[in-house]
Amino acid sequence: MAPLPFTKAHGLGNDFVIIDTRQNGRVPNAAEAARIADRRRGVGFDQLIVIAQPSPKGPSAGASRDDAGLADARLIILNADGSEAEACGNGTRCAAWMLMQETRRDHLLLETAAGLLDAELLADGRVSVDMGLVGLDWREIPLAKPMDTLHLDLVQGPLADPVAVNIGNPHCVFFVDDAGAIDIERLGPAIERHPLFPSRTNVEVATVLSPDRIRMRVWERGVGVTLACGSGACATLVAAARRKLTGRHATIVVDGGELEIEWLKDQHVRMTGPVAISYSGTFDPSLLNG
Repeated sequence: MAPLPFTKAHGLGNDFVIIDTRQNGRVPNAAEAARIADRRRGVGFDQLIVIAQPSPKGPSAGASRDDAGLADARLIILNADGSEAEACGNGTRCAAWMLMQETRRDHLLLETAAGLLDAELLADGRVSVDMGLVGLDWREIPLAKPMDTLHLDLVQGPLADPVAVNIGNPHCVFFVDDAGAIDIERLGPAIERHPLFPSRTNVEVATVLSPDRIRMRVWERGVGVTLACGSGACATLVAAARRKLTGRHATIVVDGGELEIEWLKDQHVRMTGPVAISYSGTFDPSLLNG
């Protein structure tokens, strides 16, 4: 196997390895992705973002037949444990920025397992992504049984009464007095794998600072604690707006910086934030072979 080029990028410290397989590359399997994710023996990442050719029949979910052939590229997203993620906001921004530099365009449509995502390069250098429709029904999260997603019957230590939201992937948002004081490293794993969530879940703890500003920390499904989570920021804003704690537009303050989130009138959520490219390199085939 020939050495495989990659780019290391991050959005507010939420870091990614991005590989382009559109010409003749092969998508790493779960075991290979986990080896690359190893921060001592591999490269290290929160998610692996694979850029691939669009599917001939269009996105695998969340799109109509008319969407077929519209995407500029397809993104396959693997978590650090090798499991597949349906959506990744920060990773989509980074991959979109790279593709925009390549094509000299400021607008792209990207295919994901969650459907088509609309990405735009803004004049200030940030990238804005339409993360699609919000899922609020218990079946859309999904939950294991019917339940009011605005007030889940779930308690884990000091955390209780969360909101469930699907932003292409499942999220469980707890509102607390001080997000920084919550031991999310200890509580996150149990909530991620709680029987209520058959597909597991991402976990957010959030403190509303003002009607347009929220402090958030996150435990990402299949990864652990990360410095930022784009879909988690979107879910947090939606949860806060549903609880009438904020309006439909807010700045989400994460450990790595700030994201601007807006819940649009058409029920789509738009996420805007920065992109940073760290370095490029190549994998030695022995890394993928173990």
